[in-house]
Amino acid sequence: MKIVLIHNRRGVRKTFRLQGWAKLAMSLCLLGVPLSAGIFLGIQLSGGKIGLLLEHNIENLQDELVSQRRQLDESQEVADRQLHALTLKLAEMKARLVRLDALGERLTDIANLNDGEFDFNEPPPMGGPEFEESFYNHVETSDIHQLFAELQSQIDSREYQLDLLESMLVNRQLSEDSTVAGRPVKNGWISSSYGSRRDPFTGKKSWHNGVDFAGKAGTDVIAVASGVVTWSNEYNHYGNMVEIDHGEGFVTRYAHNQENKVKVGDLVQRGQVIAAIGSTGRSTGPHIHFEVYKHGRAVDPATYIRKTLR
Repeated sequence: MKIVLIHNRRGVRKTFRLQGWAKLAMSLCLLGVPLSAGIFLGIQLSGGKIGLLLEHNIENLQDELVSQRRQLDESQEVADRQLHALTLKLAEMKARLVRLDALGERLTDIANLNDGEFDFNEPPPMGGPEFEESFYNHVETSDIHQLFAELQSQIDSREYQLDLLESMLVNRQLSEDSTVAGRPVKNGWISSSYGSRRDPFTGKKSWHNGVDFAGKAGTDVIAVASGVVTWSNEYNHYGNMVEIDHGEGFVTRYAHNQENKVKVGDLVQRGQVIAAIGSTGRSTGPHIHFEVYKHGRAVDPATYIRKTLR
């Protein structure tokens, strides 16, 4: 590199030649001065805002940390409350299961079911095709959720068994209630039996389709079984008559009533008052004429009068 110096007045020129490190030093000086001036000028123009910017970012980070710490504390509090609620729910479900077991055992004893017919310590027998659990549920549950699921399954099992037991008891009760058995009056004596007899009006030999119970006029007449009233009105020589269909082909008739106390379509229970003893129709005095029909044919009521339910 050559450097030429010219004197203005004399026109004298001096030439210098820079070699090696002198050339490098000169280059750095020429480049460094403008660069340093530019940086200094930039800092001055920014008025020190770089420091303020850094300080502001640090404050933002600190505020964010405080906010996250507060959210974490709130989440922990919510989790504690939920855990407490789940613990109470678990205790409640266990108590419910104990009550269901006790009720089931008591009902089993009351129903006089055979040993082993209902075991509330075992799940009810079931069947059906089996599928992989992942076929229906792809979500893995936590331990506490699994515990709740198992407990809920036990409760569902007990409730299902109770439903079956209730259905069995109801069916048994309905079967017993609709079974024709007993007397149509609480007080009274048999004044005429079923079968051949002498007609009380003509004295001739005739057939009697029922059993007569003599009693005081107005005495209650009761249904000997549960059923549906299919007739409640006058009927030929029967006078005021009530007819009840008990299902399974059984029908009973209560005739010569002073008053009928039920109407057609009424659902009556065993022992319910359905009429009052009278002497309407072809009758010689206050009594109840009681008939039993099985599949449309009159049968001897004595068999059912003597029958008792255990």
